[in-house]
Amino acid sequence: MAKKQNFSKAIVVGKALAAAALKRRAEAIEKRQRVLANAKLKIDPTAKRVLAKAPVTHASMGVLIAEGDSWFDYPFHDVLSDLEDSYGFDVESAAHRGDTIEDMAYSDGQLDAFSRRVEKVLRTGVEPRAILLSGGGNDVAGDEFAILLNHAASGIAGLNESILTGVIDQRVREAYATILAAITLICKSYLGHPVPVVIHGYDYPVPDGRGFWGGGLFPGPWLEPGFRRKGYAEMSKRKQICVELIDRFDTMLAGLAGRPPFGHVKFLDLRNTLSTGATYKTWWANELHPTTKGFDAVTKKFVSMI
Repeated sequence: MAKKQNFSKAIVVGKALAAAALKRRAEAIEKRQRVLANAKLKIDPTAKRVLAKAPVTHASMGVLIAEGDSWFDYPFHDVLSDLEDSYGFDVESAAHRGDTIEDMAYSDGQLDAFSRRVEKVLRTGVEPRAILLSGGGNDVAGDEFAILLNHAASGIAGLNESILTGVIDQRVREAYATILAAITLICKSYLGHPVPVVIHGYDYPVPDGRGFWGGGLFPGPWLEPGFRRKGYAEMSKRKQICVELIDRFDTMLAGLAGRPPFGHVKFLDLRNTLSTGATYKTWWANELHPTTKGFDAVTKKFVSMI
């Protein structure tokens, strides 16, 4: 009963946050319209000739709007860049590496940025084909990770069930319900109907201590320090725990998709897309992020669902 009540509260919070964002955006839109109405636009004749010769194409597989973390905002190559370059989609993104799902759900600025992307797409005269939402990895990895583990030398070694429940099945789940309710209301306010939403889990990582560009001054590692702190030296045991963690996270997400009021939300299962065997470094650039080859494999699954 408590879980159902919390879920309902998350929906209410999401709708309230969306309503506040829509009110701010309405004021911003009115201001923009006044500026455009009063503007006297002058175009240099030379520029007109250049523009007339420039090739223009509107060919596209559709417009996608994205909100998320580093899987959507990674240097040089990520899911979104691959969707544009390899599959012909146009992507409007409010994603930012390092963001938690709580950042996305409860920050006014995040919802404003998302709404602005929707407005930008609608001004072109088309509707978004889908909304892509990525998040949750930063809520359980990094500085937060060690607290999920009982010490390896204890009689209760492995993931701490009560803390895992609190983080994934309560905190992250409620944040997801909140942001899904918010972006659903925003899209319905602009379009009169919801837009299909794709949420995704992650693949099974290899906690080998590699951070972004080797770590050091750069972000990461995100998993190995927690394992080392709690006495887990064997890679096989570390990998087993990561499998349990990802399975738990994915089960939670899959339980949100397709159920009222989220019938328009689809869950994309990315497990076993990237190898964790002997050649895993060709698939994983570090503990949490795929290589270019890995992102290509992940993006292919996004395309199949879209």
